[in-house]
Amino acid sequence: MSDIILVTEEEQGSRIDRFLAEIREDFSRSFIQKMIRSGSVRVNDRPVKAGYSICTGDCIQMDVPDQIEPDIAAEDLPLDIVYEDSDVILVNKPKGMVIHPAAGHYSGTMVNALMYHCRDGLSGINGVLRPGIVHRIDMDTTGIVIACKNDAAHNGIAAQLKEHSIKRRYYAIVCGSLQEEEGTIDAPIGRHPTDRKKMAINERNGKEAITHYNVIERFGAYTWIECALETGRTHQIRVHMASIGHPLLGDERYGGPSRYKSGKTLIPLQGQTLHAYLLGFVHPRTGQYMEFCVDLPAYFQALISSLRGESQKR
Repeated sequence: MSDIILVTEEEQGSRIDRFLAEIREDFSRSFIQKMIRSGSVRVNDRPVKAGYSICTGDCIQMDVPDQIEPDIAAEDLPLDIVYEDSDVILVNKPKGMVIHPAAGHYSGTMVNALMYHCRDGLSGINGVLRPGIVHRIDMDTTGIVIACKNDAAHNGIAAQLKEHSIKRRYYAIVCGSLQEEEGTIDAPIGRHPTDRKKMAINERNGKEAITHYNVIERFGAYTWIECALETGRTHQIRVHMASIGHPLLGDERYGGPSRYKSGKTLIPLQGQTLHAYLLGFVHPRTGQYMEFCVDLPAYFQALISSLRGESQKR
């Protein structure tokens, strides 16, 4: 079975063996290298070496032996559909849902749910593990995600992502009180030098990353902000806010506390407080600009109410 992956701007510059090992966490890097040597991995229909540096727009084809290809099943899971037509579907993803199958998450993902809802109507550019998926948000980030039902729509949305023309806005709660009412963080992001599960500010090997933020409300020890992305690097908001000393509340990976204080009680959180509330794009078929917003999830609203109450007591 062939897994076909279209390289985005965010992913360019990585060694192909390292990139595929991160995409296919169920395969070891040595196994990936063995596949490359055997010619089972091709880029733009040509064999490459393990050290090949992938480029934006590269089409990677990986012929995976059938006996080790996981069986990805359609599942009748609830989907909060924001918009749908014959080309695209926008989903308001809940906290805790993984976007696509990977090692340890072959069921219960948004892809499993989309496969059931759309039947065979998903683009195949990103292979059997990521049908229809053109961009992602983290498991514990909530909000709008767009998926594509055919390859033409996928290529159209991917081109807008590459050009940074898609409008994306996020709400986040960060630790501490920001000095300014608004600001811009312009710092390149790349893989962490020692922890492969993390990203970091990387002046030498990172890619351009720009985040604009503005304060919505202050709660003393915490601040509710809106973030606008010019680029879409992995963990961009989480890394950028942590880099200026204001990690996201709940984001243990980047230095944020996993609990917040309400009265005398410490309330646990499930991951970072980050919500993708707005997505705007040009429809790949009609050329019409479309923009969609989703409300804050219940946990986020309850958290704001609690922080506001604690702040008013001071």
